[in-house]
Amino acid sequence: MKYIFSLENAEEYEKYQMISEQFKEKLSAYQSVLQTKYKLVDLPKAIIWTTPDLATSVFSELPIPAFTNKDIIYITPELSAWKTLFLKQLEGQDYPEIRAFYEQISSNQVLAIAGHELTHHSDLFLDDFEDDRGDGIWFEEGMCDYLSRKHLLEEQEFEDISNIEYKLIKLFKDKYGNHSLEDFGSSSYKGSLTSIMFDYWRSGFTVKYLVESKFQNDVLRVFEEYHRWDREGRKVTLLEYFGVVNLFD
Repeated sequence: MKYIFSLENAEEYEKYQMISEQFKEKLSAYQSVLQTKYKLVDLPKAIIWTTPDLATSVFSELPIPAFTNKDIIYITPELSAWKTLFLKQLEGQDYPEIRAFYEQISSNQVLAIAGHELTHHSDLFLDDFEDDRGDGIWFEEGMCDYLSRKHLLEEQEFEDISNIEYKLIKLFKDKYGNHSLEDFGSSSYKGSLTSIMFDYWRSGFTVKYLVESKFQNDVLRVFEEYHRWDREGRKVTLLEYFGVVNLFD
């Protein structure tokens, strides 16, 4: 996997190259975990480090500067850009605890986002990027969050972000929670930033609940059930199969 820079000036390169070097060792260690335990076979061709503007206006039109396009990951490693984006999720409302949390996040949170994108390449997930991917996609997104955060964040950082996102789910449930998590898919990206992130928060919380509460911290057992659901013909939705349809009621 190559590390490539797509930037507009030498100043940006100097800054981003330094961040990339800081991330490489930890990402490499996480890559080894995925290869050993979670069936990461084919690595992406490259991670392209780029600016928030290029990520969201040239390489993509999504408002989130981290995504995978086939076998290439695009991401901005710029912590200040992520802080701005996370604060924008609040839609101008005053939530001091949440605001303070995002104002103080470390670069580990950005590292975990890069890890999320790398985790998508695990062969334990049933659907390929070129598939329609509308069937249980919440599981893949939530599991990518769970695994990357578990391995790339400190334990307290992991619990803190989980608690903050649960608070965000409760805060925005009435506004954005009127659809099933099974609807997470390409149509999800047509809304506002917060409506998009709302389904990521729900996906991450649901997977965390499955792993830690229903399957006693056994991630591979969760994957086994996910594959059994597929082998049996996906007769019900994945939420129904796992018994978590009403998790947020």
